[in-house]
Order: sequence, then C-alpha cells, then structure tokens
Amino acid sequence: MAANVNWTARHGLLTAERYCAASSRSRVTVFELTLCQKRFAHLRRGGSFSKKQQTRQYSTTAADSPISPSSSVSPSEVSHFSRLASSWWDPHGPSRLLHLMNPLRHDFIKSCLQSSWTEEKDKKYTYLDIGCGGGIFASSAARLPHTSHVTAIDPTPDVIAVAKSHARCDPALSSTEKLDYRNCVIEDLPAPEDDAQKYDIITVFEVLEHIDSPSSFLSTALQHLKLGGWLIGSTISRHPIAYVTTKLIAEAPLIGVVPRGTHDWNKYINPSELSKYFESGQAPGMWGDFVTQGVVYLPAVGWKVVQGSEDFGNYFFGVQKVD
Repeated sequence: MAANVNWTARHGLLTAERYCAASSRSRVTVFELTLCQKRFAHLRRGGSFSKKQQTRQYSTTAADSPISPSSSVSPSEVSHFSRLASSWWDPHGPSRLLHLMNPLRHDFIKSCLQSSWTEEKDKKYTYLDIGCGGGIFASSAARLPHTSHVTAIDPTPDVIAVAKSHARCDPALSSTEKLDYRNCVIEDLPAPEDDAQKYDIITVFEVLEHIDSPSSFLSTALQHLKLGGWLIGSTISRHPIAYVTTKLIAEAPLIGVVPRGTHDWNKYINPSELSKYFESGQAPGMWGDFVTQGVVYLPAVGWKVVQGSEDFGNYFFGVQKVD
C-alpha cells in the first residue's frame, strides 16, 4: 500500500496532518494490512513518515478555493453520487448506513434543541438540508409535527429526481407543501433579505468530507441561519483508525458496506479543526459551545453512540448562532 503519513501531537491531542490515499489496487492484501499496522505502531511511538505537515484548514486562500467559482462541490462527487441514485432508497443497498444512522440524527438534533437558550414550547422549525441526497433525512424531518417546512438541496440531478419521486409516492408528503426539493448548490440560493427568509436549523449530514472548500461552503451556508438557530451535521475525523474503518474495510471488495471511492481520507475533518473555525472568528457571527457526539457502526448491530469516539471516527456536531 503506497502511503505517506505525518502526524503531530498538539496541545495533548493527536492531529492528523496528511495521509495520501491508498493505491488503486482492487483489494487489500494481508501484506498491506500488516504494513498499515506497523505504520500505526510507529505512529503511536511518536514516529513520522513525512517531512511535510499540512492540516486541513478553513482559509479562503487560493489553495482552498473551489474548482468552480460558483460552487464548492467537485464534479467528481456529483458523478459518483449519480451512480448511486437508483439504489438510494434500498435499505439494504449502498445507502444502508445512512438509513441506519437517520434515527441518531434526529436524537442529536433533539438534544441540541433541548440545550438551546432559545427553546420554545410548541415551536415549529424550518430546516435547510444541504446535500440532502435522496431525501432520507429531509423526508423524515418533514413528517415531524414540529416541522414547519423543509428546503432540501443537492447538486446531483439524478439524486434529486429520486428524492422527488419518493416524496410523490408518500401520502404523508405528497399531500402537504412542507417539503421542497431543489437541484442546486448552496451558492445558488438567493441571499436572505431578512430573518424571516432564514432557517431555524441547517443540516449538513455526511457533507463536509465531500466538499473541496469547507470554509467558503460554511460561510455561505451560515448566511441562511437565523439568530438562535443551529448548524447541525455529521462528518468523519481524519485519524488512522478512520482510514482503516472507512477506506480499507468499508470500501473493500466483497465485505465493504459502501461503494469504492465514496470517501477521500484527505477531506476528513477533525472536531478540533471544525470548532476552531467557529471559535477563532472565521465563521460569520458569534457562536455558542461546539457540541460533538461520536458514533460507531457495529456490524449486525448498527450505529451506536460512543462518547470520545469523535476523535477517531464518525461524529455529529452542532453549534448555535448566538449573535
């Protein structure tokens, strides 16, 4: 396995600096796994495999600019998810893990709202679901009695077509106007003129690890969030354990649970990096505490909340706009 790894300990936290993608061979061999284990053991002893250090930053410099001047989404990502469109609503297909994760998404949102200083009894919420895919979360949110409206956007035409088709076949959704699917990127949404055009909750579930320029993406998205509103999402830490679980195992032939090429390890974002974006003043506005919750997928069991696992795998995050 051709790999280039460099890690550094900062402030007592192990921060991933860079991990180049694995070679394009069709299967993971015993030799590759053994080599991977040896490198991780070397890592734990403080070793280094590269002279360069590169943390995924949220700068708006040219190095972090999107490929297209009008979109933070890569055309290769759109192409990849187009191939998955027809199987999006198959609970045993390539999107199976998203179906299984959906209840935990709602649980996390509920916990954030319950801790909110703006929580109101019987309040109805508006959602902007960015990167909605085939609508697994958006449709379930639209069914909730405390939901006023859901606007769900995705840049992949085939996926949005599947989402709309599914909504038309659902009596609970086809008879209301609570759910609006749009084939666009966040940069295409008109800037809100006042708070009434903004949203109570913006969700970015399994999105940031597919974005070329997370800083510009988040800055654009946050323009649509009301004062007191929440940005809530989920992504993956850039940690060696995450590389093993989400690349070597999850995308492996025969035993894999997601299609090969779904993830790019270099785009993963650590909780410390994401929280720094809000705490350092880079994010527009003022923000409350950055909340995280680690989740782990257990075969034959499903997703489980494991506190502390956010530093080496999948995690939810939430932050409230306070000014």
